[in-house]
Amino acid sequence: MGVVILLVMAAGVGLMLTRRLPTAFALVLLAVVIAFLAGAPLTGENSVLDTVLQEGAPTLAATMIAIILGSWLGRLLDETGIAGTLVRKIVEFGGDRPTVVALGVLAVSALVGTVTSSAPAAMLAGIIGIPAMIAVGVPKVTAAGTVLMGIAVGVPFELPLWQFFSTALELPVPTVRDFMVKLFPFALVAALVFVLVETRRRGTEHAWSLKSVDPRPRSRREELGDAPWYALLAPAVPLVLALGFELAVVPSLLAGVLYTLVTTTRPREMNKRLLRTLYGGFEVAAPPLVLFVAIGVLLTAVKLPGAVDALEPLVRAVSPQNPVVFVFVFTLLVPLCLYRGPLNVFGLGAGIAGVLIATGIYPAAVVLGMATSYNQVFGVADPTSTQTVWSAQYAGVTPQQVMVRTLPYVWAVALGGLCVTAAAHL
Repeated sequence: MGVVILLVMAAGVGLMLTRRLPTAFALVLLAVVIAFLAGAPLTGENSVLDTVLQEGAPTLAATMIAIILGSWLGRLLDETGIAGTLVRKIVEFGGDRPTVVALGVLAVSALVGTVTSSAPAAMLAGIIGIPAMIAVGVPKVTAAGTVLMGIAVGVPFELPLWQFFSTALELPVPTVRDFMVKLFPFALVAALVFVLVETRRRGTEHAWSLKSVDPRPRSRREELGDAPWYALLAPAVPLVLALGFELAVVPSLLAGVLYTLVTTTRPREMNKRLLRTLYGGFEVAAPPLVLFVAIGVLLTAVKLPGAVDALEPLVRAVSPQNPVVFVFVFTLLVPLCLYRGPLNVFGLGAGIAGVLIATGIYPAAVVLGMATSYNQVFGVADPTSTQTVWSAQYAGVTPQQVMVRTLPYVWAVALGGLCVTAAAHL
């Protein structure tokens, strides 16, 4: 039966790759089929309806709340002009020096990446940052890649992501935080090397490069002027509270929302802005919320006793225990997290992670190291991820061009994360 379940999983990957079914729908369908194959009854204990669907859907509820708050804060950063002001200050400082401007946009992107991810993060940093880089001669692919690599630098400190891995892998948040801190230097070094190498190796491209970038109408914030300097600290507030004071994820994000509001908004306008940006945050958060519901259902299905008993011998047989072999094998498998592949943690990869933990093949900390390392690759190089598609199209290139240029750098990040994982836990 284990082989049949694996074949069903492979079919699910095929449905996602060929886009015959949206990822969320494919994951729920997979969960239901796996549950039936594992011998789960229709109702009652460890059943399809009461366990997989009813209990599985809200499994990642804490993550969903964190996603909503992160999206809310992201909308506030956009509406109050904080993100735009940060980028403009960097451009003013960098002048006509392509490398300096790119490094500045990289820094802002990293800051934004700690608050939110996906396309909204790319838009916050890229709407001004990408045209600014292209204007001073940074090649288009490098400009798009710089924003993505910058967001990836911030991802290890993205609080909703801490909550996701904590809930999905049943690990305490401090454990997730500690590994993310170790992963951060690899992401930072790779991003800096990317900017320094690509801006020099590819040379500069001038004026005509801008013709593919649509002019953006001036926003109300731009017409009013830059955000005050003390408001620019807003993206760092949740991070300082969570990392420096070990405050929980949700109150840290709430503190960021309140700080942003108080430092940018007149008292009589606060209520309207709070509600407007909150509702806007829901629109941004809707796609990941649906995905997290589906992931929760799939995680519950693969942890059913029947599924664990069927999969455990097969997965154990192909899972290396030697640290060197572990690093070698899982580094080679990095491309399998691209194109919504089977190791994509926001797809079937979540189910595979659940199998590895439920069967006891690897400690949860090892699975955390694998999943977060692959996530660094997915967030930058996957041509199907929303931030990659938006950045590439906004810069006037294809997501595949960005993937080819950035993949070697993020592959090295994954290698670093896997080495740390093997050294610490195997």
